[in-house]
Amino acid sequence: MILIPAIDLKQGHCVRLRQGNMDDSTVFSEDPVAMAGKWVDQGCSRLHLVDLDGAFEGEPVNADVIEEICNSFPDLPIQIGGGIRNTATVESYLEAGVKYVIIGTMAVKRPEFITQLCAEFPGNVIVGIDAKDGMVAVHGWAENSDHSAQELALRFEDQGVAAIVYTDINRDGMMQGVNVEATRQLAESVGVPVIASGGVTDMECIVELNAVKDSGIQGVIIGRALYERTISLTEAQAYIDQN
Repeated sequence: MILIPAIDLKQGHCVRLRQGNMDDSTVFSEDPVAMAGKWVDQGCSRLHLVDLDGAFEGEPVNADVIEEICNSFPDLPIQIGGGIRNTATVESYLEAGVKYVIIGTMAVKRPEFITQLCAEFPGNVIVGIDAKDGMVAVHGWAENSDHSAQELALRFEDQGVAAIVYTDINRDGMMQGVNVEATRQLAESVGVPVIASGGVTDMECIVELNAVKDSGIQGVIIGRALYERTISLTEAQAYIDQN
């Protein structure tokens, strides 16, 4: 199981939101590139970037910062989500050095877009499933859909997606623990690796997820817990390496 530090970008700064609320954000750094370097120095093997402004605008807003991070750490696999609505955006991110693009809203609104991307960019597409009370939310979590997380995951099971990032919105940024059971159930129901997200609080969360990793959990995204220092990336990685 891989540990993936998160850098959420809002107006060029590194922030964390609570339950996806843009009006409830905390700025943790005004230098996202330096923050990326901090996680690289601590041994991260992948980085998770989110263009929060892009998620609401429906197009990239922090692309310059994202490209700068890619240029600064060319050997680091980077996954990016937020505001990716067309092929041109995917191409520009991959050309900038991004390894994986995460598609959320378009996976719900235009599922054929996922099929097209997987054919054009095999191995580079991740589906982001952000759920509140089991139902998928889109447009920066501002709009609810009538699709369940499991239903959406199964739709793309045979499309060739590299992974599914599953976020429990109720837990995200709240420091209340990851929804291990829901993540495990989703991972067991689909033949696609699942990356857990939302609510990681401390080492107990890592231990609990690692215990069920054989269900198909490929990794876990860690955000606020790293920034508020309730979890150490180096200590968590050491535990994963030993277990």
